[in-house]
Amino acid sequence: MLGHAGRLCFSRSVAKISSNVHRNLISRQMSQVRHVSGNSSSNEDEVILETHGNKCVITLNRPKALNALNLNMIRKITPALKQWENEEKVLIIIHGTGGKAFCAGGDVRSIIESRNQSTSTLSSDFFREEYQLNYLISTLQTPYIALIDGITMGGGVGLSVHGYYRVSSEKTLFAMPETAIGFVPEVGGTYFLPRLTGKLGMFLALTGYRLKGADVYHAGISTHAVNNKENIEIEGCLAKFTKSASFLQQPFTLEPHMPLINDCFSAPSVEEIISRLQASNDPFAKDTLATIRKMSPFALKITKRALDEGSEQTLAECLQMEYRLSQRFVADHDFPEGVRALLIDKDQNPKWKPSSLEECTPEKIQSYFEPVKDELQL
Repeated sequence: MLGHAGRLCFSRSVAKISSNVHRNLISRQMSQVRHVSGNSSSNEDEVILETHGNKCVITLNRPKALNALNLNMIRKITPALKQWENEEKVLIIIHGTGGKAFCAGGDVRSIIESRNQSTSTLSSDFFREEYQLNYLISTLQTPYIALIDGITMGGGVGLSVHGYYRVSSEKTLFAMPETAIGFVPEVGGTYFLPRLTGKLGMFLALTGYRLKGADVYHAGISTHAVNNKENIEIEGCLAKFTKSASFLQQPFTLEPHMPLINDCFSAPSVEEIISRLQASNDPFAKDTLATIRKMSPFALKITKRALDEGSEQTLAECLQMEYRLSQRFVADHDFPEGVRALLIDKDQNPKWKPSSLEECTPEKIQSYFEPVKDELQL
């Protein structure tokens, strides 16, 4: 199990939770809000916004789509957060309906399909406004609590990791699987992943490895944890429930592999990462190697560079870099091809171009990081 040094800690969050008085106030206010798993799913609204006195609740309400985030949802959440911040609400809670997912990602299928519409601006609007929402969450003075119960991937990560607290359960499944669809871990992924312990973030980014249950907490993704099965009120979850979450007694399953992960994924290039994995007789290394070889070679190269650069950048700078990357990926081959193969036709057989790491030229890689016409404004 990782110790305190292994937690994902942003200096802003640490400063905000340092006051016991402030923490106790949050706990008292949270006692009136229940963690419900989906009895509002019949509501036609894709996002349900509620206020209970000076507390606010955001419910992601697309259970059949595993609460995948779309532009309509972003445009409802963003002004609500700004309004609640101005009204000095004492806390904001966000959760998902349906019992299976907090948010399984962004609705990338719609984005890719919109490319066939000459007048559509969805591919630019979605990423611009999503990243602006991610940044807004990071700047909120109002405590923002994400209940990441169930599947939490891609866009769902962006709705959670940049806020005050992330509360996971034994049902939480976390991943950034973008390289499998020819894309890059974004929504601030190039910022928070390099700041996980050791080279865990690089490993998660390149392989799309899925963290489950206790591993989400041990890896430092969630700040607190509760037992889902208890259906308890979340009063005191900032301390009490994390201590009593029985599933956290399970060790961090990647702990035995961290020396290998740190050694291999500290390599200066994707090629060297693969070389080090090949040189190992560890079955975990062989499994990891098999996974990486399924990914888009170009996405792997871009992801490696983006995380390396992101480790030295602010969140705002990372989001601006990710916006440039998103626009290049949408307009190129691998991202649409990955979405086709995994999400549309579901033949699980993407044809990557370039088809090998050797064919990924430095010139093309550099072009992805160049400024775009309409830069992201934060």
